[in-house]
Amino acid sequence: MEALGLDSGQDAALFWTVVVAAAMVLGLLGVVIPVLPGVLLIWGAALVYGFVVGFGTIGGIVLGLLTVLAMISVVKSIMIPRRTASRSGASVWSQLGAVAGGIVGFFVIPVLGLIIGALAGLLAVEFVLKGNWDEAWTATVGAARGFGISALIDLGLGMVMIACWSIWAATVLL
Repeated sequence: MEALGLDSGQDAALFWTVVVAAAMVLGLLGVVIPVLPGVLLIWGAALVYGFVVGFGTIGGIVLGLLTVLAMISVVKSIMIPRRTASRSGASVWSQLGAVAGGIVGFFVIPVLGLIIGALAGLLAVEFVLKGNWDEAWTATVGAARGFGISALIDLGLGMVMIACWSIWAATVLL
């Protein structure tokens, strides 16, 4: 830390607090821009923070809470789009097409490729299976609604996670 001009432990803690806060803001942006890992980046930044400045009692409790919130985010990210797509008439095969399309789209189209690819994959497979654009489109709109709801929930989870970490960071700095 001396190479960075940080002499005391308090200076180092402040430095790492700023670095981790910046990483968490990037994680929050990742909720909206699917190139970044979003909530998992926020969780990972908190984990790094604990290893660097020490966990202590509050840090352990906060990291435990953040872990639960991150797990909720992961499960929700699978369940909500799947459920809304199913309710809109999407078959299991078209949902698998969405997964394949999302993977391809992620690598082909920067930034929004994951979402565009997933929706295009679902639309294409649903149309091939049913031969009806209206039904395929309805299923695709349902999946898009699910992605949107999921992103809004992640935004809320991310803000709660950052607020909890901020309490931990305040106890470290004060």
